[in-house]
Amino acid sequence: MRPPLAADERTQLIGWLDHQRSLVRPKCEGLGEIDAHRKLLSTSPLMTVAGLVAHLRWVEYSWFTENLLGTPDTGQTPWTEGGHPDAEMFVDDVPLAQLLDEYDAECKRSNEIVAGFSLDDVERLVVRDAGRASVRYILCHMIEETARHLGHLDIIREVLDRVNGD
Repeated sequence: MRPPLAADERTQLIGWLDHQRSLVRPKCEGLGEIDAHRKLLSTSPLMTVAGLVAHLRWVEYSWFTENLLGTPDTGQTPWTEGGHPDAEMFVDDVPLAQLLDEYDAECKRSNEIVAGFSLDDVERLVVRDAGRASVRYILCHMIEETARHLGHLDIIREVLDRVNGD
């Protein structure tokens, strides 16, 4: 569901992000495990339906739990110092249903975290030389990130089984 046409900034930002998030599961419906993990792009072998869902889950975690809340990574994430930069996408042995459930749970946690911050608050964790991102920036970035990967899911589905979405 799209956010109201006339609403405050916070409602609009969270509404658009929630709308993008709500499209991930439908884009995966009806896929078997083989197709969910099928590598179609020789130049981007990690870009599978399952890999994209896993990536979206960990992007949520990274921006909201690690960066915004300042939760240190004590080994709970799939990436490690000096490890593969896309380690979160190595999910060949993880069922798509599990990945989707984890994504939904992460999105719920992200919304709970954001509820405790104003749009002008900034990340507690310093992750870049350019400074700390505001909650407003994070929400805009997550809308862009999620929408971009929804497009990837559309393309992969169309190649797999000619199914595409809105």
